[in-house]
Amino acid sequence: MATHTDLEDLAKRIRDACLEAVLQEYEDAGIQGLCAEGRWEAAVGVLRTLDLAPLLREFQHHSAD
Repeated sequence: MATHTDLEDLAKRIRDACLEAVLQEYEDAGIQGLCAEGRWEAAVGVLRTLDLAPLLREFQHHSAD
């Protein structure tokens, strides 16, 4: 069973993965020449497709130990 600390760690890892994806997409969109609004839309769009399943599988595997 997952402890409170385990859940906090998972939440932090999910937050970090989201932030990394958003910042990278925002930067990439700027390099592609998108305006600020376009960069923001691209950054938000990446959150809709971000695959968090690997983090969840790792968490489940760790919790089962």
